[in-house]
This record gives sequence, C-alpha cells and structure tokens, in this order.
Amino acid sequence: MFLWTYLNHLFSRFLHFLRKQTNKPTTANMSGLDGVEHKTLKVNGINMHVAELPGSGSGGDPIILFIHGFPELWYTWRHQMTALSSLGYRTIAPDLRGYGDTESPEKVEDYTYFNMVGDLVALIDAVTGGDEAVFVVGHDWGAMIAWQLCMYRPEKVKALVNMSVLFSPRNPDRVPIPTLRHFFGDDYYICRFQKPGEIEAEFETLGTEKVLKGFLTYKTPGPLYLPKGKLFQSSEDGASTTLPPWLTQEDLDYYVTKYDNKGFTGPINYYRNIDRNWELTAPWTGAKIGVPVKFIVGDQDLTYNSPGAKEYINGGGFKKDVPLLDETVVLKGVGHFLHEESPEEINQHIHSFFQKFI
Repeated sequence: MFLWTYLNHLFSRFLHFLRKQTNKPTTANMSGLDGVEHKTLKVNGINMHVAELPGSGSGGDPIILFIHGFPELWYTWRHQMTALSSLGYRTIAPDLRGYGDTESPEKVEDYTYFNMVGDLVALIDAVTGGDEAVFVVGHDWGAMIAWQLCMYRPEKVKALVNMSVLFSPRNPDRVPIPTLRHFFGDDYYICRFQKPGEIEAEFETLGTEKVLKGFLTYKTPGPLYLPKGKLFQSSEDGASTTLPPWLTQEDLDYYVTKYDNKGFTGPINYYRNIDRNWELTAPWTGAKIGVPVKFIVGDQDLTYNSPGAKEYINGGGFKKDVPLLDETVVLKGVGHFLHEESPEEINQHIHSFFQKFI
C-alpha cells in the first residue's frame, strides 16, 4: 500500500517534470506586447496556446488567469496583462479551444461547458503544479465559462472578476434556444448561429475584417440581429466602418489574421452547445457560486440591457445566487468590450479586489 502510494507520487512528479520540459516559452512573431511569452501546452487532450507575462519573476507571484470571449483571443487582455504584471502578478491568457492558435476539435459536441472547464482545470494545474488556486478574470463567453469553473471546481479559484455576462441560474422549465427564438425571433444572432455552416458561409462572403469590425464596434444597448443578406448594416453613414478610439487598425489586423487562419466554426460551436449545456448541467440546478466575486458591466452593453438583467441585479437575485458577491460595478457610457474601452478603470478594479485576498 505505502509502496504503491510512493511510486504513484514519483510517477506524478515525473509527469510534472516532463510537462515543464516540453512546455517551454517560444517567441511570437506578433504578440502585441513586449516581453510576452507564448507556449503550447497539452491540456485535456488538446494543444492550447497560452500567452504569459511574468510579474516580479520571484516564482511566488499570484497568478491571474484571463478568459476571453467572442470574437476575441488572448490578445483582448493585452492592457490588463501589461498593467497587472507590472504590479507583481503573473498574468496568463489562453486562446480557448477553437480560437487562434489553440487546437480546434472537429465535432460540435466537443465545445460544451465540460470541455472548456476541463481545459481550464488542466491549464491551472499545469501552471501551478496542481496544488494552487488562481485569480480568474472573465468576459463574455469567458465569463460564462468562469461561472461554471467556479461552480464545478471552486477550490481552483481564489476570487473572480467577471464582466458583461451575469450568472444565469439554470431554469429547468425553459430550453434556452427555443426561448430565445420566441422572444427575439429567428434573426437574433444566437439563433442565426445554430445551423452548422450557414453563418460561416455568410461571414466568408462578407469578409473577415468586416465581420470582426461589425462585432467589435457594436455598441447598441439592445439585441444584436443578423438578418440574412444584411449583416452589420448600419443606418448611420460610415458608422460601420469607423474604428473606435480603443481599437486600432493594428489591433484589428491581429484578430483578422488569426480568424482568417482558423475560421469562425470553433468559436460559433460554443453557441451550438447552449441547449446541450442546459441538458448536461441538470445536476447543478439550484447551485450557487461559492467564491468571492466582483462583477463589472457597461451601461451600454447589450447584456446589461437584456430583459430582466437590471431587475436580477437590483432585486437581490444576483446576490442570492452569488452569496460572496462583493460588488456590482456599472460603468457609465461604456459598451460590451469594457476592458478594452476603459482599460485603466478595469485594471484598477481588478487589482483592488484581488488585493483583498493576498
């Protein structure tokens, strides 16, 4: 018995040693950040691209794991990584499965919550040695995945800063996609994403740059519709072609390069698993989030202006489902991509909250 335990321990340490030897930093041709290290880690059966900026380099720096959304990449966190690494954090931002330089499984069903959380648990174990919790920051789909990570594996998360997407407790009586279709119609963007290959073909016709520009510059505090043949058409002359001050052409070019190479199917497969996620998470009906949380959203964000969102926040439902919710911050005049639009304010919120747990 004791011999087996000892041998098993030696084997585990040997595997950890091998991971350290094979997951060495490489230099990226296009990082957008000075000093960023790029690695490819084998996690949960896929090759995951991870960008990292060290803190003090002492080896004991607190780790922040950044989880991006759609249509983003690790690059969306460039301002947070630069600022927070300078404050002594070790900042880590992966391309999620299907995105950027991370592997894209072919099957639609390989993009469920369970797959994503499995990836992140393996990543956390890889960067900590398996015995340490990390700070987590999520946005958009990254926020949705972060909620699930905290629900399934709370011991892996010291504290969470989530942005844009509220926790959504599972409703056993409402299947998500039919519900969305009933309230918003067939042209609602999530409904348009459901049929494999259809929206990808339309995106290809429109062109990657126009598609990404359409998503990244969307700042209407209401539902996003993508009617067939009329994607991202604006009633304001020139509005759809003008980049906001927070997004440079160089930034957009980086996104375009990666999406041209990888395509949109992997990221859109997340949306195609919404109903499957609802089925799989039945055991967590009524579950609450058991880690400390700060939530931040812009008042021009379509998510904040979705039906029931403000009532959920202000009526006590959010605090009931997230008992350790420390604060909800609503930024005035700010849209969906708040961490890029108001990076200094977001950085300060992240730092001040995480300092409570160091």
